[in-house]
Amino acid sequence: MSTKAINQRKQTVPAADEQSAPWDNASADAEAASCSAVPDVRPFNPSEEVRTLPHLPGCYRYFGADGTCLYVGKARDLKNRVSSYFRKTGLSPRIALMVSRIARIETTVTRSEAEALLLENNLIKTLKPHYNIRLRDDASYPYIRIGAGDFPRLSYYRGGVDKRSKFFGPYPSSSAARTAIEMLQKAFQLRTCEESVFKNRSRPCLLGQIGRCTAPCCGLITKEAYAADCRRAEQFLEGRSIDVLNDLEKRMWAASDAWQFEEAAHLRDRIAALTQMRHQQAIETTGGDVDADIVAASIGQGIVCVNLAMVRGGRHLGDRAIFPKAGDRTPTAQDLMPSKGEVIEAFVSQHYAELPIPALLIVEPDPADPELPARLSSLLTDLAGRRVPVVSEPQETRRRWLEMCIQGAQIALARRLAESGTQTARLNDLMAVLGPAFAPKNDDPMEFSVECFDISHTQGEATQASCVVFREGRMQSSLYRRFNIAGIEPGDDYAAMKQVLARRYAPAARGEAELPTVVLIDGGRGQVEMAREVFEDLGLDVGAIVGVAKGEGRKTGLETLVFPVIDGHRREPLILGEMSRALMLIAEIRDEAHRFAITGMRAKRAKTRNTSKLEDLSGVGPKRRAKLLGHFGGMKQLKNASAEDIAQVPGISRKLAEQIYSQLHTAVPVNTGAPLSIESDEKP
Repeated sequence: MSTKAINQRKQTVPAADEQSAPWDNASADAEAASCSAVPDVRPFNPSEEVRTLPHLPGCYRYFGADGTCLYVGKARDLKNRVSSYFRKTGLSPRIALMVSRIARIETTVTRSEAEALLLENNLIKTLKPHYNIRLRDDASYPYIRIGAGDFPRLSYYRGGVDKRSKFFGPYPSSSAARTAIEMLQKAFQLRTCEESVFKNRSRPCLLGQIGRCTAPCCGLITKEAYAADCRRAEQFLEGRSIDVLNDLEKRMWAASDAWQFEEAAHLRDRIAALTQMRHQQAIETTGGDVDADIVAASIGQGIVCVNLAMVRGGRHLGDRAIFPKAGDRTPTAQDLMPSKGEVIEAFVSQHYAELPIPALLIVEPDPADPELPARLSSLLTDLAGRRVPVVSEPQETRRRWLEMCIQGAQIALARRLAESGTQTARLNDLMAVLGPAFAPKNDDPMEFSVECFDISHTQGEATQASCVVFREGRMQSSLYRRFNIAGIEPGDDYAAMKQVLARRYAPAARGEAELPTVVLIDGGRGQVEMAREVFEDLGLDVGAIVGVAKGEGRKTGLETLVFPVIDGHRREPLILGEMSRALMLIAEIRDEAHRFAITGMRAKRAKTRNTSKLEDLSGVGPKRRAKLLGHFGGMKQLKNASAEDIAQVPGISRKLAEQIYSQLHTAVPVNTGAPLSIESDEKP
């Protein structure tokens, strides 16, 4: 932003009492678009730029001479923060290198530091600056949900929360959430079935029979008693386990005094289950801590690991290792890596911009940055609208939490380094085997990319193609794609491969995307030549195509790499051998493509088989079809129903019910005892 623009922005800052609107992605996109404007041609003068900055909160952005964004930061005081980068001494090697590349500064004034935090988070995702620590953990965190209604459902949940249900969490992993649900089932016996199943049960399910559910679907528990169980489950999840245990104990003795020994024994079993839940936790709180997060970091050989541990409802739920991207990834650039304090601050600012903020945050101390806890506390307090204490030197139980979290970060980093070393060796071998024609940009192994394709079907049914992506030294599951194949002869793998390649790389032919370093085809010369034809039609580089032909008996290790004909010449096939690390990497990518294609094909096939029979019924549209499935719960129950039962569904007349019954049973003669078709055996 030019000096004139900065002065104009300074004059138009809204009043402090105005409503502050949070920055969203659209705001960030607008800011990012403004960054692409033609910069000033004047030589960069830090003193002149800093002199015009206001003493206001906001975001700042540093750009290099080529226009690329180097760094995005936030500040409570823009002028003081930006000026600190241009002092002559006291800068780390990493920051000094970044400052030496700055050619332009842009700033945006915000109404609060919390607003600056949100804008910074969105700008980092949009601009992808080189020197920022970028959090790449986009997976949503799981919750435990207790629904609404007379008999609320206990369930596992991912996604945005609402006010209609009660949510507890987030949990660090799906296994932690599912384990908690299983233990709550034992203790409180809440239902976990879907609404369609719950409304159409006539007798208790297996969970009801083994004592994991009180079977409200069959009226075996009153609405009031079930609501009391829900209330106790909520109290337990909120950390008030002692209150729940005391209440159950009183009820147990009261039942015993009233000679209701079966009820007393039932309550005794619940108390035992709850006590076991409390004792199974690695750590129990000794004070009033209900929700707390613990953050520790570990850095080594160009890799950054942040370990996040969670305490919810007074119980330690485990931890989650996250690996942000932090600039230069080479081990030789260790002095250019950020400090632990920088890593923790970047993680906290980006992580809690989108997730609930706990009552307490415990962070690993950084001796070089003693002001880190106070700075984080101020930031989170502003963002949450309440006081959020941040502790770096905890005592007693909290200290044990922090020690466990630090150890977890170190173990996760060591594991990642071991995996990375093995994968790097495989990648280097593969690049050496393929030769200079497949060299990545700037000879950087992290720029080497592979996209692998596979076709899956069952005798021509439900044909699907998969595309998996290997990039930056690992599989990138978020970039995987599936393609439904249509308009071909069933079972024609060549035509299917031709279709998926044409659809996948049409944007690359238009200049809207880039080709990967290697396009890996699961197949021999036939599939490779089909791929060559597609690439020639699109005007793409045929030299990127490599085929993986299966060996004798389809045994792993006997595969052969085959290449297309280029200018009338074909490269000799490569037989790498069972012990080749390059072949191990190829097999890993190929097998992942096969797995991804098969799972997609099976899901598509199951959906087709489950819905085709009902969709083919004459006189039954989408609304009536939904009513039928909602009333009976699935195709199996519908097919087992009589015409009289079908006529009980709202909107279904007696005549239409008889037509539906007749159509559902045309393939099976009445009263023959013949088995039902496979279409009726699976629920939609």
